[in-house]
Amino acid sequence: MKNIQPETQQCDLRFIRDDVKKMHAYVVQDAQGMVKLDAMENPFSLPAELADALGARLAKVAVNRYPGAQVESLKNALTKYVSMPSGYGLVLGNGSDELISLLSTACAKSGSVTGPGLAFEAVSDTPYVLAPEPGFVMYSVSAQLQGLRYVGVPLLPDFELDLDAMLRAVNEHNPALVYLAYPNNPSANLWSKDSIRSIIDSVSAYGGWVVVDEAYQPFSSHSWLDEIRRDPLAHRQVLLMRTLSKFGLAGVRIGYLIGPNAVIGEIEKIRPPYNVSVLNAECALFALEHAHVFAEQAQVICEQREKITQHLSRIKGVKPFTSQGNMILVRFAGESGVDNAFALKIFEALKSKGILVKNVSKMHPLLVGCLRLTVGTPEENAQLLGALDELCASHL
Repeated sequence: MKNIQPETQQCDLRFIRDDVKKMHAYVVQDAQGMVKLDAMENPFSLPAELADALGARLAKVAVNRYPGAQVESLKNALTKYVSMPSGYGLVLGNGSDELISLLSTACAKSGSVTGPGLAFEAVSDTPYVLAPEPGFVMYSVSAQLQGLRYVGVPLLPDFELDLDAMLRAVNEHNPALVYLAYPNNPSANLWSKDSIRSIIDSVSAYGGWVVVDEAYQPFSSHSWLDEIRRDPLAHRQVLLMRTLSKFGLAGVRIGYLIGPNAVIGEIEKIRPPYNVSVLNAECALFALEHAHVFAEQAQVICEQREKITQHLSRIKGVKPFTSQGNMILVRFAGESGVDNAFALKIFEALKSKGILVKNVSKMHPLLVGCLRLTVGTPEENAQLLGALDELCASHL
């Protein structure tokens, strides 16, 4: 009998924005059966006794009710966990991505997304969003989706801030939002404190906001929250964003934004009322009650990060960059020098050995020849380094 395929359904996309149709969806690499070192996750699972306790606790959560008490309890727990400065509060998000979207929404001017045929063409008074590049892609994506104008300022070759270029861009565009990832992704470095202070001063002078993104704070030697506590007046236009993903709860999707109560109150107005589920909130509460376990895991990750960096620095043609995160940016040079073809060869060869890392070599000109390696468990890291020793010896 002939197999008759149903007629392909035709749909009309006329009301889908043109800029959205030109975008590419975020692609998650298939990691089934792989050593997963591509997404900056905490590689350690909960100890068995804590996993059992968490399961029993989640079983008691009233999933038939909308989030309420658990979310408020989580906000209180996070306030205590970060030793919140006086006069400050926080907003919870479904990961940092939602918080970035909320900030864009809060700053987008009504009527700034107009133009027949170019539905989201910027007009003269459309606010700007500014960030160093290479950096976290959601800064630009969120700006675009909310009809804001985005400006990326290239970092210097050593991935330090180009302060002169940053200040010129700030003075030219007066951006509503300036994102500074601390440490940065994918370069994993902490930028000069003096440069950051200069940018904060310049942006604060006209009432813009500097958003310090501390997604990798558990692995960093310094937090900008200490600077805020030290001089709150100088940081009156600074917001600080963190996530529990790198803390060890990537699957739970909890982010939080810290700032002066006045601006936090404005952002709360546009936050979806039930954006954090009761199960996610309860998981986060449980984790904060056992924060010492995650702190110990972070310490192991930092120790492993240094061992990996030292090992890689001894391999010919391999340059690891100094990291303050749970990942290491590495540049590979083959016989013909630094190029993306050799980095891709290493990436594919690792993949064939069951090790998945992130190929960032085409994301930005400064990242030519680069792969980003997430720090895994000691066993996973040993497997990665053994594979790289073999591959680099055979390809160089």
